[in-house]
Amino acid sequence: MNPFTDQPAHSIGSLGEQRLIAAIRRWLGTASPEAPFGIGDDCAVVPAGRAAQLLTVDPVIHGQHFDDAVPPRAVGEKLFKRNLSDIAAMGGRPRAAVVALALDAHVRIDWLEAFYRGLAAVSRRFSVPLVGGDVAQHQGGIVATLTLVGEAGPRVLTRRGAKSGDWIYVTGHLGGSLPSRHHYRFTPRLAEGAWLARRAEVRSMMDVSDGLAKDIHSLTPQGTMPAICPESLPIRKGCDVRAALCDGEDYELVFTVSAKADTAALERAWKRTFPRTRLSCLGRFVHRAEFPASAIKLEEFHGYEHLR
Repeated sequence: MNPFTDQPAHSIGSLGEQRLIAAIRRWLGTASPEAPFGIGDDCAVVPAGRAAQLLTVDPVIHGQHFDDAVPPRAVGEKLFKRNLSDIAAMGGRPRAAVVALALDAHVRIDWLEAFYRGLAAVSRRFSVPLVGGDVAQHQGGIVATLTLVGEAGPRVLTRRGAKSGDWIYVTGHLGGSLPSRHHYRFTPRLAEGAWLARRAEVRSMMDVSDGLAKDIHSLTPQGTMPAICPESLPIRKGCDVRAALCDGEDYELVFTVSAKADTAALERAWKRTFPRTRLSCLGRFVHRAEFPASAIKLEEFHGYEHLR
C-alpha cells in the first residue's frame, strides 16, 4: 500500500496536528492509557518503584527547526534543551538520554562533530548522561531525535487540574524566538519547574513551545475561557502582542494557580528564589458570561500547528 496520496482530503494534512493526535488516540484504543500515563501531556509518566518515571521525545529537523544560519553546536544544544523543557514542565528531574540520527551521506563530518559537542555541553551542564542512540541513512536531510528519561518529584504537574477562577502565570518573556535566536539560546526551566511542583497552590503546568495562543487551551478547564489582559503579557523587546501569542519556541512555563491562593506570597517567594526570571500573572479562567471586554480574544490568534 502506497503511504502517500495526491487527494488532499485523504491526507493527514487535512486533519492538522490536533485532530491527528485525537485520531491516533482512537486507533490505539486501550493500548494507550489516559494522560499522564499515555498520550496527552509533555511527558509520559511511567510508574516504576517509589518514583514515577518521565519519558519524552522530540526531534530537530533541518529546514524546520534549524537552518544553515544556526551553528551546529547550537542545534545539538537545542535538541537536548527542548526535551529538558518537557521534563521541567512536569516538575521532574532528567536522568538519561538517547539520540537517534537519520542522516544524508553527504553531511559534513565537522558539522556533526560540532553538533555532538553541543549535546555534550548540555549533558555536562545538567548532569544528564547520553546513554545510547542510533544512526540511519536518510537521503536528502538531517533528522535528530532525542529521547529523555526523567524522574518525577513528589508531585507530578500535568496539564489538567485548573478550575474556573484560577490564575494564569508565565515565566520569562514571549515572542520573537527566531529573530532573537532565543529558540536555541534558551535555558530550560528545570529548577523553576521543580520549585513550582512543590507549591500546593499550583494546579497545572506546561511549557510554551507552539505559542501561548495555542498552548493555553491545553490548560483551560472545560466550560471556561482564558481571560488574558494584553498589558500583562511579558513581550520580548521588539515584538508585539501577536508575536508573544503566536511565535512559539519560547520554552517558558505557563502554569495555573488556585483562585484561593495568596498570589502575593507566591510572587514574593518566586522573586526571592529566582530574582533574574520574570514572573507574570496573565489573567484567569472565567465563564463566557464573565469574559471582560478588555481581554484578548484568543480566537483571533493562532500558534504553530504541525501538518497545516
